[in-house]
Amino acid sequence: MPIAAAEYDYVVVGAGPAGCLLANRLSANPSHRVLLLEAGGRDNYPWIHIPVGYLFCIGNPRTDWCFKTEAQEGLQGRALSYPRGKVLGGCSSINGMIYMRGQAQDYDGWAAAGNDGWAWKDVLPLFKQSENHFAGSSEFHNDGGEWRVEQQRLHWPILDAFRDAAAQSGIATISDFNQGDNEGCGYFQVNQKAGVRWNAAKAFLKPIRQRPNLTVLTEVEVDRVVLENGRASAVIGRQNGQQVRWKARKEIVLCAGSVGSPGILQRSGIGPASVLKPLGIDVLHELPGVGGNLQDHLQLRLIYKLENARTLNQIAGTVWGKMGMGLRYLYDRSGPLSMAPSQLGAFARSGPEQTSANLEYHVQPLSLERFGEPLHGFPAFTASVCDLRPQSRGRIDIRSANPADAPLIRPNYLSHPKDLRVAADAIRLTRRIVAAPALSQFKPVEYLPGDALQTEEQLHEAAARIGTTIFHPVGTCRMGSDKDAVVDAQLCVHGVPGLRIADASVMPRITSGNTCSPTLMIAEKAAQLILSPNTRSLAPEKELVHAI
Repeated sequence: MPIAAAEYDYVVVGAGPAGCLLANRLSANPSHRVLLLEAGGRDNYPWIHIPVGYLFCIGNPRTDWCFKTEAQEGLQGRALSYPRGKVLGGCSSINGMIYMRGQAQDYDGWAAAGNDGWAWKDVLPLFKQSENHFAGSSEFHNDGGEWRVEQQRLHWPILDAFRDAAAQSGIATISDFNQGDNEGCGYFQVNQKAGVRWNAAKAFLKPIRQRPNLTVLTEVEVDRVVLENGRASAVIGRQNGQQVRWKARKEIVLCAGSVGSPGILQRSGIGPASVLKPLGIDVLHELPGVGGNLQDHLQLRLIYKLENARTLNQIAGTVWGKMGMGLRYLYDRSGPLSMAPSQLGAFARSGPEQTSANLEYHVQPLSLERFGEPLHGFPAFTASVCDLRPQSRGRIDIRSANPADAPLIRPNYLSHPKDLRVAADAIRLTRRIVAAPALSQFKPVEYLPGDALQTEEQLHEAAARIGTTIFHPVGTCRMGSDKDAVVDAQLCVHGVPGLRIADASVMPRITSGNTCSPTLMIAEKAAQLILSPNTRSLAPEKELVHAI
């Protein structure tokens, strides 16, 4: 039998970006007792905070769950590493630090699908509420929140040249990607403060760590939610080798992400019978959509060898270069150690049939064969391009009833013919940009995938060979009102009173860009829904059609 722990008003599961913000907002009222449970450890690993330290955090079991996908037919049978944060701050402690909201039409699309209250006009104030923007308060930004946004602290001539080449190719130079239409090219704004990573734990937990009504427990992996008379009443997890039960008097909110949240639901007996029954799990409440609708951004990493250029490949390739980088960072928190993984961004249309930007570029003054391997010994840059609106859909399901067993992650990349067509068009567009006059002084030569590949079929093969995740899984507990939806527009799990989900798993469709800050927005919305006196009952009659 699990050990009974103290009771709380709210139990929040997962201290990633959403969980950190939600714990902050719910505990602002001193009459609320709030518990935040995190499976990972404290964010006291030094490489978390040095921006270039993501190289030492991703793939490190101290900070990353180190998941892998199943072999992907669309990627020539390759299985990909699937990083997820395993530390306070979650993925905001290991990600690329890029501040990106997406496009207004993303959220207008959510609302048009029946999710009232999620249009751009509704979510923009939520983005602004948590924002602390370097440029101050304006129509689109705010400087009074906790989520620090700054300009990057270095420029590279090769990246400036790519920006100019993009302009020569019809992609205008812009300074702000976050006003509702991100089409254009420019340097990314980043979640840093004075050259140091600004993760969600620093933003939302550290300032309130003395609140007596907030308890934060790390190294607690939640197994399942307990249902009593159909209502979510407690969670059971493992702490110090023992099973412990934490009771929630008001609500349980899952913020465990697109991998963790559907897993907790399924181990709780909430999900598709076709998944649960073969694993010996009693189906307490059938919701067929749990674990489905997986969407992710697949990036194609095009690499170009250069002449007459200085890139990180040369700088980091010598002892003196590494010493110089370290000394510069110690001196003023600038230089290559302050780099986000990608510095320059571009949003473009893959073809004239696109009504808005459907591609995102992450351009880097470096190159390597694959993530985790050394940089190349020759000067080069990488133009990584991803399809912002993939049509392929996958699943994330538990492998067994044991929470220690890694999940089955099946993204089904490039399984839809439209994704293959966009991939081929993306490679062609990249080649047009690189051939523009602004880059000619560097004499770029395509190293990967290789410019001998020209036909549609060859480009499809190239995408399958070089495609890899850019770490944006969403949608596995989709918001909506149809039979495959998992939560409603109030983020309540259909037919399970007392249970909400507030993380990237609720996105009906993936946003047009990096997904960390949209996840924070979702948590901000959840806090308003929970704390508003006008929030409706968690178990309206129309949701009961989902119960078995």
